Amino acid sequence: MKVVVIGAQWGDEGKGKIVDYLAEDAKYVVRYAGGPNAGHTIVVDGKQYALHQVPSGILYPEKSVFLGAGMVIDPEALFNELQMLKDNGINWEGRVFISDRAHIILPRYRQMDKDRDAARKRPIGTTGRGIGIAYSEKAERDGLRLADLDWAAKMAEYDGEDKAYLDKYKDKLIEMRVDLTAKMYEFRNDNILFEGAQGAMLDIDSGTYPYVSSGASCAAGAATGCGIGPHDLDNIMGVFKAYQTRVGNGPMPTEFNNESEGELCEYVRKTGREYGVTTGRARRCGYLDLVALRYACRVNSLDSLVLTHLDIYDTFDEIEACTAYEIDGKLVTDFPASVEAMEKAKPVLQKFKGWKASLKECRSYDKLPKPARDYVEFIEDYCKTPVSIISVGYERDETFIRKNPWASR
Repeated sequence: MKVVVIGAQWGDEGKGKIVDYLAEDAKYVVRYAGGPNAGHTIVVDGKQYALHQVPSGILYPEKSVFLGAGMVIDPEALFNELQMLKDNGINWEGRVFISDRAHIILPRYRQMDKDRDAARKRPIGTTGRGIGIAYSEKAERDGLRLADLDWAAKMAEYDGEDKAYLDKYKDKLIEMRVDLTAKMYEFRNDNILFEGAQGAMLDIDSGTYPYVSSGASCAAGAATGCGIGPHDLDNIMGVFKAYQTRVGNGPMPTEFNNESEGELCEYVRKTGREYGVTTGRARRCGYLDLVALRYACRVNSLDSLVLTHLDIYDTFDEIEACTAYEIDGKLVTDFPASVEAMEKAKPVLQKFKGWKASLKECRSYDKLPKPARDYVEFIEDYCKTPVSIISVGYERDETFIRKNPWASR
């Protein structure tokens, strides 16, 4: 069984926790996109782990994890992350592998990334980790892959600081290098969990371009980034929060108004810990955007949704969600491609009764208060996609499944 977990919003939906939760029943976990710009937070027995490149399944001692061909790898950051895991008692040696088709980020890419964004008339708000430069070099066919590290002619193109950097990490990377397509075929009868990065609305093709990431954060990226075909993806799940957040620039129609909704924004940000794992930046917060979520369901053929942070609304008398946009006086219910239209969009909000109860102890859907179930069922009906897993806290056990993702359809 091959299960894909993607972000169904603008990233930061809680994918790391969900991948960690589902990894118990997987034999292998494969990350298929992004680089050290991602931040996946996992809490196990009260201890928090922040992962950036290593797949979230690494916390299970018997699991092997793979960094896919769709990723761009920062060797220095990767080995610092692996050392962090070792310092915390996680033995990773012999369990972390990298696709030989993955590309490498060089240190100078970081400053190039910052300089390029600063020079833009409309800055993207990148993390400055060199991700965009690495993907740009890849598209220009000038990038460096792990497969090239023992190709003398290619390596001769690098000198000075680049050469010294590559010489430092070359042997370590070669030891971890694998033919991922061959591995995926070898493991074809096993449970494999594919982990996305960022979110559907940041995908280079289907996201809010140009305010997107440089990689394929869509569901299809799981195939292209892992060396398999789309027919081999059995179950595609999209993770979303009960509200909306975004990091960096770009349109976000449901963003809270700082003047009239500043207190609400600060409560959601503080209670939901809405600060970037990678950058530490405060995330922009807003009402759940169902127009965008339904679009993500459609463009990624989501089999089901995973709802996180539902407990953030425990104290609210009522909550609101966006069911349409008003653009130039017209009601719009389909997600626009035009950034100009999105920047004009005003959210049309629908109110829902709050549940005024703690959800922390709920371990089944039936245990949720009726107003909480009503909210979930409205989302399902609007998006025409079932919610199969619900998270009501940060710990592994603060999660419950309505439909087992590893079961056959």
